[in-house]
Amino acid sequence: MLKIKQCGILFLFVFILPAYAQNSDAFDLERITITKAKVHLLTPYSLAADDLDNLPYPCAVESLGSMPLDLQSRSPKDAIQTDFSLRGSTFQGVLVLLNGQRINDPQTAHHNSDIPLTKEDIEEIQVIPGAGSSLFGPDAIGGAVNFLVKKPQTRKLVLETGFGPDKNKSQLFSYSDKINNFGMRVSVENKESGGFYYDTDYRKFTTSLASNLDLPCGDFGLNFGYQDKEFGAYDFYTPAKGYPSREWTTTYLIDTGFNINKEGLKIKPNFLWRRHFDKFMLDETNVKSRSLNHHRSDIFTPNIYFQKDLEKLGTLGLGVEYGEENIASSNLGKHNRKHKSVFIDDSKDLTDNLSLGLSFRFDKFDTFGNTDTGSGTLRYSLCAGNSVYAGVSFSRRIPSFTELYYNDSTTIGDDKLSAEKAVNYQIGFDHKDDVLSYGASVFFREEENVIDWVKRTTSQVKWQVENITEAAVTGIEKYFKVKINDFINLTSNYTFINKRINDQGYLYKYGPNYIRHMVNSVFTFKLPFGAQAITLSYKKKPVRDGWFLLGVNLTYDLNKNSNLFFRATNIFNQEYQEIEGIPQPGRVFEAGIRLAW
Repeated sequence: MLKIKQCGILFLFVFILPAYAQNSDAFDLERITITKAKVHLLTPYSLAADDLDNLPYPCAVESLGSMPLDLQSRSPKDAIQTDFSLRGSTFQGVLVLLNGQRINDPQTAHHNSDIPLTKEDIEEIQVIPGAGSSLFGPDAIGGAVNFLVKKPQTRKLVLETGFGPDKNKSQLFSYSDKINNFGMRVSVENKESGGFYYDTDYRKFTTSLASNLDLPCGDFGLNFGYQDKEFGAYDFYTPAKGYPSREWTTTYLIDTGFNINKEGLKIKPNFLWRRHFDKFMLDETNVKSRSLNHHRSDIFTPNIYFQKDLEKLGTLGLGVEYGEENIASSNLGKHNRKHKSVFIDDSKDLTDNLSLGLSFRFDKFDTFGNTDTGSGTLRYSLCAGNSVYAGVSFSRRIPSFTELYYNDSTTIGDDKLSAEKAVNYQIGFDHKDDVLSYGASVFFREEENVIDWVKRTTSQVKWQVENITEAAVTGIEKYFKVKINDFINLTSNYTFINKRINDQGYLYKYGPNYIRHMVNSVFTFKLPFGAQAITLSYKKKPVRDGWFLLGVNLTYDLNKNSNLFFRATNIFNQEYQEIEGIPQPGRVFEAGIRLAW
């Protein structure tokens, strides 16, 4: 277990390590718009809508790779299937939110990136590491990712089409308008590829509808999303085994709620429903043994949240939630679990310089008993835009239905698994001004009952999911952002992670797939004929060579309503694998035209 005295030593190191750069345009570290409250005081990393347009990635999920979040992709591009890892967590240990509401897939977190939104639908994406993410409930072992949907406020029409090698092509249509107090947006996107490698072809169709009604004391919003995908899944779940697999997924999502402010009391009732279909074929070439797994999962989450500013207590919030998760599967069977939750948060300025944030959430599951999560944070403002902060939180993770009930020729689940437990600690420093901002933090996490797929010996036939006794994670995050002049900005961040698992010599199905070192940098240039961006990234994972990727996003304005674009990633044609045994593409580029009125 990590000792407190070790944390103090790590905190000293943060001030003698060199800084990395971070851009106010690409990572807005001052914007905090989390749906519930600003109780954690640990500023999230964020990407705004304009930032997404500047990066050389065709979808919003891929753009997260420019932040301190490890994207573990199985697909060549367009986030056909991408796992999230934050601060050394497993792919199951990141909580995914839509407007502050949980949308984690209960079947498996491999489907957490199935988010039926286009880039035109997103106002902001926040990455909320560690101790800042406890208010939203279980699963945030490493932290949370929050997708905020853009409210339709003005009339706008977008048409975009692009093409590239390997039969890559894409089309996007988005129209939004606001008449009096009612706003509406519809977006439709289609992406196709023949694949860079055998059995890596894909087709992805996404459509979404957003509406917002202004009321005398607030507003009402309704968001609907639909996404359908078919893709070659070569060795997606059996790395280096050579299985030509195929997978089909369909996602439906409805999120609706009120934001009411009446005499200083904020009331936010909300309802979210997500349905996900998954069909998987392990070997599509073997006709005689062509077995299909069919899965359908649902999550239902109605909740209501109240918040009010009180003179003595500060900004106090209280919420209650009911949640239900269902699955009907040809392999996993039929299962259902429910939870009832109550959560409370408070933020208060204790002095002119010192602020305190507290949160606590209690969840009662009908199958896993009671779980609780909570956090406490402090921020102290120094002179000249400097501040120091500290935070602690405790988190839980309930096993997925796959971990509990899956069984095939290579893997077997365990319906007696216990919930994971984690305690996150964080201390750090920030400096912010109009030209230059930088900061660093040290984090450490103690984990118990870690869930992973392992073998005890090489002769063991099946991978068995087990609760490993414990793990300890230590790490450093640093950022630096500078506005060089009115036309050039530079952004960079660095993450170091050391994870020690008490594994008793286990063999892992996917290996130690967390990052040891990660650097992301973005240069943006505003030239007279268009905006340009250069991205550089480096990743190093334990017991593996690191890899360096260079990307560009170039635009040329034809007029004020149209431009030509050229996007390229992995320009140096680097060979690399996010997940060992699953190759990633070499150089990929896309060219096209974008029209916007």
